[in-house]
Amino acid sequence: MHPRLAVFPQYLLPKQALTEFLGGLASRPMGGRTTWVIKRFIDRYQVDMSEAENSDPASYATFNEFFGRALRPGARPIADAALVSPVDGAISQLGVIQGAEVFQAKGHSYSTTALIGGDAQEAARYQDGLFATLYLSPSDYHRVHMPCQGVLKRMIHVPGDLFSVNPTTARGVPGLFARNERVVCFFDSEQGPFVLVLVGATVVGSMVTVWHGVVNAARDGKVREWNYEGQNIVLEKGQEMGRFLLGSTVVMLFPKESGYRFEPSWQPQGVIRQGQAMGYQG
Repeated sequence: MHPRLAVFPQYLLPKQALTEFLGGLASRPMGGRTTWVIKRFIDRYQVDMSEAENSDPASYATFNEFFGRALRPGARPIADAALVSPVDGAISQLGVIQGAEVFQAKGHSYSTTALIGGDAQEAARYQDGLFATLYLSPSDYHRVHMPCQGVLKRMIHVPGDLFSVNPTTARGVPGLFARNERVVCFFDSEQGPFVLVLVGATVVGSMVTVWHGVVNAARDGKVREWNYEGQNIVLEKGQEMGRFLLGSTVVMLFPKESGYRFEPSWQPQGVIRQGQAMGYQG
């Protein structure tokens, strides 16, 4: 089936209403019913609970607590590399930004300006730079970590659509990652600026950062921005920076001047774990 036909039903779904409803249920303690749903989810998606800090499904009060679960200490060693993966997931795409265009899938790309919320001056810093798009499946660990050390400069919540972000949808919805709801985090590092984007999706109840909490609590269509200049919020490589409560996808942007190169072994559709070596200084 052609990808655009496959995703057509998503255009008809009341995605925001469905997301808010299911997100509300996922955050509600419901005793035995919550445990039943968690166990069904584990079986359906073959979730490896041996890696979890808390491996007992019955101990989670809400589905969101389970979904955003922590890993046991040492489960994800941080590689001695210039750039490491921020998440467990599949590499949807990675490579060089073509001018200001980021490759999404065959026949589709989107602009860095659109992705980060319309700031053309900021987007120009990533002209011909490097990008990576990482897809988190339902079975994956859903906390997001730092790919390298960074000093937080600002954060923007950009409202948008709530299409699914699976590979079929990426092939069928033009500009998917620049039209879905997203949280855009801007950092500075020793190698220059970089951007980490948390992309929302259908039934993604919330996106959370460690310095703010739930970012998208009010889905009222308004762009919101937070400035952290001068606050010296430093996050180390491998440190947790946020999480998804259901979903989703992470997009990273690095300027050409950073000198980063991706490890030759990493190719689109490859599976990567948080903390694995992803790039080096070329």
